[in-house]
Amino acid sequence: MTSNSKITERFIASLDGAKNYAEVWKIVKETAECALGKRRDSMMLFLDDLPLQLGAYYPVGTNNIVLNRSLVEIVEAAVSDKPTVNALVYNLLLHEYLHALGEYSEVEVRRLVVEVAKKCFGEQHIATVVARKSPWVLLKDIPLGPYNAPKRVMEIVKDFEKTGKYIV
Repeated sequence: MTSNSKITERFIASLDGAKNYAEVWKIVKETAECALGKRRDSMMLFLDDLPLQLGAYYPVGTNNIVLNRSLVEIVEAAVSDKPTVNALVYNLLLHEYLHALGEYSEVEVRRLVVEVAKKCFGEQHIATVVARKSPWVLLKDIPLGPYNAPKRVMEIVKDFEKTGKYIV
């Protein structure tokens, strides 16, 4: 077995078994560093109810990523497969993390998400499939209709990124 396939197996096992946002986030950072040699620490994650066509966003100049809580909940309710939900969250977070690393072109970020997923998970893994086809492929069979859920308060994900440093 090559070291690349061992790395791929480790990433697959980690993502498929991730239990929360912090565990998926750790994989996002590791795969970006493995594939692109780039890393940034001290990010924070907020969950908000956004329009369904918006998966997440990174406010430029901050250390924040805002993830569409409603979108994740709809996919969780429709797809009982945790690795698929993790692949969705992974793709959304990786996309915004690449923006946070300084890549602002949407076209280039989409290309890089596919490149990172392919290198770290292989061609057939759901994370790579979602990266190649877009996260909205997971919604194609879900009858959404008008989505009028009440807007909830934005929440911060506690213990999202462990840091050993004091950050002001």
